[in-house]
Parts: sequence; structure tokens; C-alpha cells
Amino acid sequence: MSSAATQRAILPEGWPTPRGYANGMVAEGRVLVTGGLVGWDAAGIFAQGFLPQLRQTLINIKAVVEAGGGQVEDIVRLTWYVTDIATYRSSLKEMGPVYREVLGRHFPAMAVVQVVALVEPQALIEIEATAVIGR
Repeated sequence: MSSAATQRAILPEGWPTPRGYANGMVAEGRVLVTGGLVGWDAAGIFAQGFLPQLRQTLINIKAVVEAGGGQVEDIVRLTWYVTDIATYRSSLKEMGPVYREVLGRHFPAMAVVQVVALVEPQALIEIEATAVIGR
């Protein structure tokens, strides 16, 4: 069974349609939960700047989900931790193409939280993902 058949976005009646995320997701299957992933490559070298780190972080999420037998469309939740919410907000227009390049037009439930710092001092963003892999 394909992933698309095992999940759906939730939109309460009368609510505006969210743009670039879902308010909630219903899914059935095996749960894969990532740790907090950051914008470094397999050698541990960080991309320079917020957007390059975002891109690498999304690539890392995709790699973990695929290594667990899933695909991008199986992701039902992303929790983003950023060290500078102003940078996040000022980068929204540029983030769309970066996001779609890696994860396509799949928009799960998301939350964005500003934090004082991340464990890796060079990290500007850290993202946790939850995927539900088909039956």
C-alpha cells in the first residue's frame, strides 16, 4: 500500500487552509522518529549560513527516513528549532524553494521554536521528524 493511502492532513471545518504545513495528520503504519538533525554532512562539516544548513538538514532527514524504509511522503511531523527566529522569518520566501527541492510538495504538521542555543555550537537549525511508514 502506498504512503498516500495511509495518511491524510486534518483541517477542521471553517479553518483557513494552512500554507506550507498541515494543522494535523492522521496516519497508520510503523512509526520512525528521528533525533534532532542538523545541517552538517556525513563528514560532520557544517554548511555555512541558515539556508544552506536548512537544505543539509532536510537532506539528512530524508536520508534517515529512507534508511528506515520510508519515503518523504511518510513524514507526518517536523519540529524545527532555530537559534534566530528573525532570520527564519526573513528567509521564508527563500526557504520554500529549498524545502521543495529536498522534500517536494509534501507539507506535514510542523512547529517552529526559537531556542537559545543548540548542542552543536555551529548549528543554526535543528529539526526532528516523525514518519509513519506504510503497513
